Amino acid sequence: MAADASANEAPLAQKVLVIGHRGASALRPEHTLASYGKAIADGADFIEPDLVMTRDGVPVARHENEISGTTDVAQHPEFASRKTTKTIDGHAVTGWFTEDFTLDELKTLRARERLPELRSTAFDGQFQIPTLDEIIDFVATESATQGRVIGIIPEIKHGTYFQKAGLPMEDRVLAILAAHAYTRTAPVEIQSFEIANLRYLRSKLGHANLHIRLLQLLDDAKEQPYDVVAAGGKLTYGDMMKPAGLREIATYADAIGPNIRAIIPLAADGRLGKPSALAHDAHVAKLELHPYTFRPENHFQAKNFWQGGDPKTFNEAGSIAEIRAYLDAGIDAFFTDDPAIGRKAVDGR
Repeated sequence: MAADASANEAPLAQKVLVIGHRGASALRPEHTLASYGKAIADGADFIEPDLVMTRDGVPVARHENEISGTTDVAQHPEFASRKTTKTIDGHAVTGWFTEDFTLDELKTLRARERLPELRSTAFDGQFQIPTLDEIIDFVATESATQGRVIGIIPEIKHGTYFQKAGLPMEDRVLAILAAHAYTRTAPVEIQSFEIANLRYLRSKLGHANLHIRLLQLLDDAKEQPYDVVAAGGKLTYGDMMKPAGLREIATYADAIGPNIRAIIPLAADGRLGKPSALAHDAHVAKLELHPYTFRPENHFQAKNFWQGGDPKTFNEAGSIAEIRAYLDAGIDAFFTDDPAIGRKAVDGR
């Protein structure tokens, strides 16, 4: 039964959290300490490092293990021979891959803007790729400076791929979290688009580590988690978003992270449609809803929130209005590329 679009869904969370998506990625190159620092300064409750592995087994922050889009690796002639084509989660990808570099080699690279057609490139070439250890130390320092606790929500990227490459990430991430005083008590939420690694983490953590939670990310309904694909299974994300699928997720995870459009889809004209049953059904299963991603440019927003007709327009008011529509739909936290806007949407509501 579809949720009543006119009825607001109450969140499960006592406080709706603002998550800095890859930091403040609308304003600084993503997954850099500068991006995380900007997110924290702008009021993010959590910052998000996506994690991939180096050849020498160090988790570093990149959205993908292929790094030509977010670093200057192509401008380094000493690494030209490392360009290659690999199959990542069933898709052929050409470029340079973190697992072919040591940490020391990656540290010679500099970050650049992923979306130069929409966002400033003024900070290109300034910042290194940070490790998870460095990020935790940075957040601990910022927390002390700000006088408030800042959570970390790391995503394990391509878990099956890295396991098969001999670079499994799950135990390494747990060991790093345990090695830092800050992450032994501060809120942490580990996320993955796969299932098996979250089940494994639950088996390791049990239900006693209350400050470490697990987030099951969900892609488009027709897609499948890659560990399911690798095992020859048929389960889709659409199946997982049905009531029975949500009840199953609740046996090992604390929250789901769907695309925002799975909660309120777009109508044919690009405007917001009616809410789906997902928020209600997730809450019935005792799962919080932590969707991705709100972005400040017209291009990413529902058409009813656009300012003017240029997709590139930075539209703060539109983003605030869009976030508030989803707050009314019952979300418990949300990822945003501009945490200052997210903070205004929540605090000024």
